[in-house]
Amino acid sequence: MKPVTLGILGGLGPASGVYFAQMLVEHTKAERDQEHLNFLLSSRADTPDRTEYILGRSECDPSPTMIEEVNRLVAAGADAIAIPCNTAHYFYDRVAEASRVPILNIIDLTMAFCQSVGAKTIGALATEGTVISGAYEKVCEAEGVAYLTSTESQQTSISRLIYDEIKCGREPDLASLTAIAEDLLARGADKIVLGCTELSLIKRRLPKHLPIVDSLEVLALSAIRYCGKEPIGFDPLLMKFIPVKGTLTCY
Repeated sequence: MKPVTLGILGGLGPASGVYFAQMLVEHTKAERDQEHLNFLLSSRADTPDRTEYILGRSECDPSPTMIEEVNRLVAAGADAIAIPCNTAHYFYDRVAEASRVPILNIIDLTMAFCQSVGAKTIGALATEGTVISGAYEKVCEAEGVAYLTSTESQQTSISRLIYDEIKCGREPDLASLTAIAEDLLARGADKIVLGCTELSLIKRRLPKHLPIVDSLEVLALSAIRYCGKEPIGFDPLLMKFIPVKGTLTCY
């Protein structure tokens, strides 16, 4: 059986794409090089900003660049594509339609995992573009899961943390993000979804008591399974997750 090669549409932002690739290596059961999964990483950092376009602050549509890069990955041998960026999934349908290979959907997979662990209400921490587009809210509504997000002032803090701190390589305001997460819990959330892969970069530094679901970890585990490899080292609940038909084409 021919090994599956995963194409990673990275650069959205660059650190998240590299971190996702690192996850694939660290969390695949392998005792020698040849037992790891094959992947191709494209870090197309000049892709126009997704949130700016969604909010109407830019006329530069990111989807043509995303489609171009997906096609390059496929031409190079990718059998499936992962996009380690939640906001970019606003363009998922048009990019998937243009792709000759399946594209894993980080939002559908994350919500499938939340349901698998019995989540009734999720609180989402994400970019303004992801929140305004209703990416998680729509899936929650379709699946009967209650959805909470930050207040306007909290969203300003989250956006500043993502764009002015994490993306710029500055020390992030962990206390502010923790307070927002705890407010979502107080309002009834039973899971806090990191719906921005920049936030995934600082997950390990957040308090352990927070019931966090990291969308990037869900995507990584799902990609490893898709490629026919065995995942290791994720949170025990995530290790039990088997994506069902509809969230992964191969299942």
